[in-house]
Amino acid sequence: MSSTKVIHAIYNDDDILMDAVHKTRAAHHHIEEVFTPFPVHGLDKAMGLPPTRLAICAFIYGCYGLCFATWMMWNIMINPDGGWPQDIGGKPSFSYLQNMPAFVPVMFEMTVFHAAHLMVITFYMRSRLWPFKKAENPDLRTTDDHFLMEVSVNNNEEELVKFFEGTGAVEVKVIDKH
Repeated sequence: MSSTKVIHAIYNDDDILMDAVHKTRAAHHHIEEVFTPFPVHGLDKAMGLPPTRLAICAFIYGCYGLCFATWMMWNIMINPDGGWPQDIGGKPSFSYLQNMPAFVPVMFEMTVFHAAHLMVITFYMRSRLWPFKKAENPDLRTTDDHFLMEVSVNNNEEELVKFFEGTGAVEVKVIDKH
């Protein structure tokens, strides 16, 4: 059975935290998570996190929205078998391409609508943020003015405590996660 202990190293300055992250990575310790009260520029690169693929999802969702808008407008305004083609403002209803300038705003809005809404859903699912989910913040001070680095312990508890005290941590705790 593997150890469920982690070290919580608490810092009171983001520059000291960044320096500690660099030292921790250089010492080949595994950083589980870092909790901060505000976004720290460059922290993701310092932790060695891979770049996000959410931009690719946004592009795919936008393409889906554009295709949906095109299909919807063709069925509503052009398709003779789909019901009743609409003749609004004297536009010819027998060709999609002839009506394209009038359809551009709808295509743009549906592209943005689908990309935005599906991105929010994807972000919440990827982050495991469900409605009524209990907060997973290990220390309430990280919502005010402190920074917490969580590092896994592998039978080197005392060594890690001394290491993090040397990185400028104002408090170092060993926590048994269940």
